[in-house]
Amino acid sequence: MTIRVTVWNEYVHETTQDDIAAIYPDGIHGAIADGLAGLLGEDAVIGTATLAEPEHGLTEERLAATDVLLWWGHMAHDQVDDEVVARVQRHVLGGMGLLVLHSGHFSKIFIRLMGTTCSLAWRNDAERELVWTVKPGHPIAEGVEQPIVIDRQEMYGEHFDIPDPDELVFISSFAGGEVFRSGVTFTRGLGRIFYFSPGDQEYPVYFHPQIRRVLANGVRWAAPTTSERRLPEVSNPAARDWTA
Repeated sequence: MTIRVTVWNEYVHETTQDDIAAIYPDGIHGAIADGLAGLLGEDAVIGTATLAEPEHGLTEERLAATDVLLWWGHMAHDQVDDEVVARVQRHVLGGMGLLVLHSGHFSKIFIRLMGTTCSLAWRNDAERELVWTVKPGHPIAEGVEQPIVIDRQEMYGEHFDIPDPDELVFISSFAGGEVFRSGVTFTRGLGRIFYFSPGDQEYPVYFHPQIRRVLANGVRWAAPTTSERRLPEVSNPAARDWTA
């Protein structure tokens, strides 16, 4: 079954800061989409959407035609319309997969789905990050190097205020000594969620072949197994005679 993917990016840094546009000339969403296309090939149809589009490019029709949504945001979380957030949440609960990336931990949709502050420690000193696989049998870790070495990256550290994840797939360590739960999974309703932290706008992390592999694996893992999308329903069934 072909996986229908939408890569969402607020696309603000790249349009307002020349140094970041130089790193991501086609936007962060363009780099992510290119990496996915190279690894998923004919198994996926990949599109992009950005904050400035009508309804942020996430109309009811677009979400209904999306199996997995990837979300990157940083400086414009407050500009995302609450109605669109509620729409995305409804589709996740109905079975759409969601990958939340890096500073998307502070996005409205991730906070709503987690029910916590999703705050963390951070320091941007271009430190080396090592991404360690702690669940090597997980599909998201398939074919991933141990560890992934990222030469320059923003530090994210504990405490990360999220619920206990369903699965801890990756832990990162930093040159400054911190560690971070950098790859975690959750289930909400019928939807699978993967949060993956490597990928700051100031560094070319989304061109790193191992990061691209993790994202492609994450898309495959989060994709629904059925084309039917439905919300959990409240029912009032008639009594049945279980002795018959």
